[in-house]
Formats: sequence, structure tokens, C-alpha cells
Amino acid sequence: MYKEKKRTPFLALPLYFTTYTIAEEKITVNKGFLRTVEDDCYMYKVQDVKLVRSLMERIFGLGTIICYTGDTTDPELKIVHVKNSSAMKEFILAQSEAERIRKRTLHTIDIDAGPIENDSI
Repeated sequence: MYKEKKRTPFLALPLYFTTYTIAEEKITVNKGFLRTVEDDCYMYKVQDVKLVRSLMERIFGLGTIICYTGDTTDPELKIVHVKNSSAMKEFILAQSEAERIRKRTLHTIDIDAGPIENDSI
């Protein structure tokens, strides 16, 4: 399980009121100070994960993880400016696959994305 705070890209200080909790079954994002918002995404809904690092993030050991999900509230979940981003990305990839197998869900993608003709059915 990982618990990280969003940090400033300069000096990597945790000055924001955003906390990311990545557990075995779900990702939770807590935002706000006066008005708080908690958003969850189950691991089995994560379809793909991308790690992005700008020059400033690389200098201060940070990274941004982008999770492409099947979640209706957040189809592109961004975990911004966190430490241990590479390990977190690998954990999300492995855990999302394990959760899909555990829940017996199947994710298929239409490879050619072309129109389906009635004659071929």
C-alpha cells in the first residue's frame, strides 16, 4: 500500500492538500482543506497506466502517474507530483491485473476500431 501527498514540482515540498492512497483493491484521492472531496477508483477498472516525468520532476525525484480507467467519474485519473512514482506505477499495473483475475472480469478492446458490417456477423 502506498500513501503519498501531492508535492510542489520545485523542491518537492508537500504544500498541497491532496493525498493519494493506493491500496490493493482501490485508489483513493482526497482533495481539499475547507471543502474536501474523496474520489475512489477500483483497481480492476484500471486499464492502462502511464508515467510522465518533466525535467523538474526528474531533478527532485518526482513523477506523475496517469491511470486510464473505466470509471465514470474519472476516466483519466492523475496522480500528480509524487515520490516513488515508478514503484507506484508498477504496483498499480500488477495489482489491477490481479484484481481483474480475482473478480473474473474481462477487458477487451476492438483492435481495428472500424465499423462492424452486418454481412460479417
